Amino acid sequence: MTVADQPTPTPPARRARRADAARNRAAILEAAGAVFAELGGSVDVREIARRSGVGMGTLYRHFPTKDDLLATVLEQEFVSWLTAAHQAATATADPWQALTGFFEQTLTNQARNRALVESYAATGGPSQVCAEQRDFVLDDLRTRCQRAGLLRPGVTTADLVLLLTSLSQTVQADDSRPGQWRRLLRISLDGLSSRNTAPLPEVGGTAEATQ
Repeated sequence: MTVADQPTPTPPARRARRADAARNRAAILEAAGAVFAELGGSVDVREIARRSGVGMGTLYRHFPTKDDLLATVLEQEFVSWLTAAHQAATATADPWQALTGFFEQTLTNQARNRALVESYAATGGPSQVCAEQRDFVLDDLRTRCQRAGLLRPGVTTADLVLLLTSLSQTVQADDSRPGQWRRLLRISLDGLSSRNTAPLPEVGGTAEATQ
């Protein structure tokens, strides 16, 4: 290799600018996560800039609109707590405790994040990519419980997804009855237990179709 063929090293000044930009972006995302969770998606972005210690120009260079910032924060936090919940479930030897713990941890995280609650109320749930990751985790937990004989016969992954979605809607309305979702979660989980052996109704069956 000749001298001309060797890659040109990045100047120190450019590396420093890149490092500064990365730090600024991380600071914005950290501050935005806290602000959105506390105050919701309608918060003024100037509060985010203030808490992150950057100017408005810097904030807008990284995120041209508040919607861009909100979407990035919500997806990042969703993946973060989903990963943590899945790791906790995987580390739990008892399949039933793993499943119930996942529901508890997921809904607790939602209840603590005002912007997430608002977003789900408006859109019906997470993005498709996030939903697919969630469904993969639920399918794994369902399989573990069924193999151990702990889950009611006939329960599907789609049932667990629908249950989690329904309870998420309860979390969204929790201001009027704080803690209601925990009560409904306990009732729902009891219904999933293999102690209940009665057949589940068919989805889209004749009786439903004629009503």
